[in-house]
Amino acid sequence: MATHRTKMLIIGSGPAGYSAAIYAARAMLEPIVVQGLQPGGQLTITTDVENYPGYRDVVQGPWMMEEMKAQAENVGTRMMYDIITEVDLENGSPFRAVADSGDEYIADTIVIATGAQAKWLGVPGEQELGGKGVSACATCDGFFYRGKKVAVIGGGNTAVEEALYLTNHSDDVTIIHRRDEFRAEKILQDRVFKSDKINVLWNKTVESFEAGEDGTLGHLVLKDTVTGESSTLEVDGAFVAIGHAPSTELFEGKLPMHSGKYLQVEPGTPKTAIPGVFAAGDVTDAVYRQAVTAAGMGCMAALDAERFLATLEDAREPQAAE
Repeated sequence: MATHRTKMLIIGSGPAGYSAAIYAARAMLEPIVVQGLQPGGQLTITTDVENYPGYRDVVQGPWMMEEMKAQAENVGTRMMYDIITEVDLENGSPFRAVADSGDEYIADTIVIATGAQAKWLGVPGEQELGGKGVSACATCDGFFYRGKKVAVIGGGNTAVEEALYLTNHSDDVTIIHRRDEFRAEKILQDRVFKSDKINVLWNKTVESFEAGEDGTLGHLVLKDTVTGESSTLEVDGAFVAIGHAPSTELFEGKLPMHSGKYLQVEPGTPKTAIPGVFAAGDVTDAVYRQAVTAAGMGCMAALDAERFLATLEDAREPQAAE
């Protein structure tokens, strides 16, 4: 058991956490990153990344996260392979956090970058074919299915928006929904029904994702929710779009949250309701959910944390003079 003291504790280690660490370390804040259950975040289970600025060729998600981590370490960040299990925010700065190992962290500021996880169907073939035809982000991976046949599973705003986005790349998009009507907003539904590139299969669930001869996704096995009949749908790509779940369990009852349990921040900033506590990346972003936007928010969090620390120093100076 050890106690670690730092000017900035970063909880989480995806693009938001690593970017915050890079900026904080360069500002001599000596940040500590507690990396959590999945060091590197969702990009560690993403194969081809083609939409992050700075790389002319496609790069691999795990490699990119290793590079970000190494950059943060090279400028002075301390990485901890642990999981924060308890935080005390109500008494203000300095804040106290306890990790699964029993180690205690005392921090003047906290950046929450715990991210979010896509919700999955939990059916055979889904995880095995991840990155081989199965995805949870059309914005991230749709480009790889130009001119190919794709399917979107879901019936809410996320699914409908992903299907509409995919029409930029494919003329053959199928939405698979377990009910006989969408839950999406009416304006989005209207756009779907007007599109000659989108077909809807009602009252269908995906029973499994099946590989083709080349080892990538070949077809879906579907089940009719009314008749119980089984069928197949040949596709090159399938996008599971049933929502995301932010990793905010640790902060329930301690910080305000939006619907869906995303952390609430002051508009246009990473500032939470508690001074000195900041949130960045997918943990607070239900709209964009991109690596580049998460990295930008991590930068903002570090800069705002630096300003917060400066105000603390200013407040302490008169007391020291007395």
